[in-house]
Amino acid sequence: MTDNPAASDDFPSSSLNSRIVTTRPVAARIWNYWLGGRDYYEVDRKAGDEISRMHPSIHDYARADRLFLGRAVRHLAADVGIRQFLDIGAGLPTADNTHEVAQRIAPDARVVYVDNDPLVLVHARALLTSSPEGRTDHIDEDVRNVDSVLEHTARTLDLSRPVALMLLDVMAFVGDDEDPYGIVRRLMDALPTGSHLVLSHTITGPGWADVDAAAAWWNVHGTPRLKQRTPEAVTRFFDGLDLLEPGVVSCTRWRPESTGDETGEPEEVAMYCGVGAKRR
Repeated sequence: MTDNPAASDDFPSSSLNSRIVTTRPVAARIWNYWLGGRDYYEVDRKAGDEISRMHPSIHDYARADRLFLGRAVRHLAADVGIRQFLDIGAGLPTADNTHEVAQRIAPDARVVYVDNDPLVLVHARALLTSSPEGRTDHIDEDVRNVDSVLEHTARTLDLSRPVALMLLDVMAFVGDDEDPYGIVRRLMDALPTGSHLVLSHTITGPGWADVDAAAAWWNVHGTPRLKQRTPEAVTRFFDGLDLLEPGVVSCTRWRPESTGDETGEPEEVAMYCGVGAKRR
């Protein structure tokens, strides 16, 4: 079970406020800072600036991850016909959240957000908007608690119909001793044929020394702890699924949109991603 106990279903502010940590930087808030949001504390800004000093392109891969989300959701909604999305580790609301992208294409799309960061839950109402034809819900839960996530999700989504499972840089906060691959497999096993996994993950490897240094600094000063993985280890999350082209690549290189000035592949960032389809 998560160390961050769930609030009651209506997210009472007194309960959530007591859970907000202001003495250490927190991943959801620092990500919001890098994306140009305003839902963070001074401790997060200082940590974000320090990490930016160590790894100046961090802002680029924060943006690349968000743009990948948009492209993946658009593809699944427009080209595959997915109408249900389960976004775990949703983070603080910014521009082009999953339900906004999906419901522009399919107003009847249903989206369930899952997060257990208390500040995210304080702002949950911003994510609970929906088109009249669709529905959006938010669950206070941890990705590790698979049974609870699925039980609450089934109140909004029909788990007998295809679902897009969105795991955007959330598995990087699940350690190897917590069975990260088993968690993803159990989630996908509960979804029917035609479902898809959309996953991104912070990486490590040759040439990413500044990323490794920033991650090491974060694990001393921030919360929750970050586990980098190699591109090969990230690919393991898609075992048993059919990887869509171009496979597991830098977020900047997953089906980038044409700019009309093609001078080569976009520059790599230390955030890799992929989309896999459940065919059986």
